[in-house]
Amino acid sequence: MEAVMGSELGVVRPATDAHAEEAIEAIKAGKVIAVPTDTLYGFACDACSSEAVNRIYEIKGRKHTSPLAICVGDVLDIQRFAVTDHLPDGLLGSLLPGPVTVVLRRGELSIIEKSLNPGLDSIGVRVPDCDFIRVIARGSETALALTSANLSGQPSSVCIKDFENLWEHCAYVYDGGVLPSGRAGSTVVDLSRLGKYKILRPGRKLMNYMPVDHLVVSLSFGSKRDSPALEQATSSVPWKRLFAILERHSLMPEAAAA
Repeated sequence: MEAVMGSELGVVRPATDAHAEEAIEAIKAGKVIAVPTDTLYGFACDACSSEAVNRIYEIKGRKHTSPLAICVGDVLDIQRFAVTDHLPDGLLGSLLPGPVTVVLRRGELSIIEKSLNPGLDSIGVRVPDCDFIRVIARGSETALALTSANLSGQPSSVCIKDFENLWEHCAYVYDGGVLPSGRAGSTVVDLSRLGKYKILRPGRKLMNYMPVDHLVVSLSFGSKRDSPALEQATSSVPWKRLFAILERHSLMPEAAAA
């Protein structure tokens, strides 16, 4: 699909390398863009710009008390914005790139806009398995604030038509076709505590992780730990691979809240 300009619409472009540079320039200029990821379509902006971050909250009608995640281009970039020195070598590289958000403690010297995670000392970080958004993050030389492209509380978007009513608020809307996630977001794993993990949100199935030597079925879902539906949903081989990765790096499930 080539560019489409309307008086009330954002500019629609194909999500290809040919259009990455204009997306990078839009991010540097403090604009909001819509992009495909390996899970859902998302709104993205410079995570270090308070004006741009606030604009995303306004577009979504999202409460400012709800945190946003950030996206970086490569796993090594995570340490610029979050504390990673307590993690076993190779753990982040085993999980990312992929449909996972890792929650870590925010770095003391991080320049990430504080309105991303108001009142919290942690931040969610993504490295999607999606070349287009990673090229944008690298070229922008910053982290991107990233959240689903929809009104708060409404269904997530797997094609750009799903959020057509919001195009006008974006400098560019990048079309990557229909995404195969089935409207499931990323799996959110809290790695902020030394030697512990907690799965805060089960998301898209994790089909491409490394083979495992043995399968681990320990679950940690906060207050939902005993949910039969969640336990059944995570009994598949992809999920067991996730648990095996965490165990292989000597992480144990954090005790769930009563």
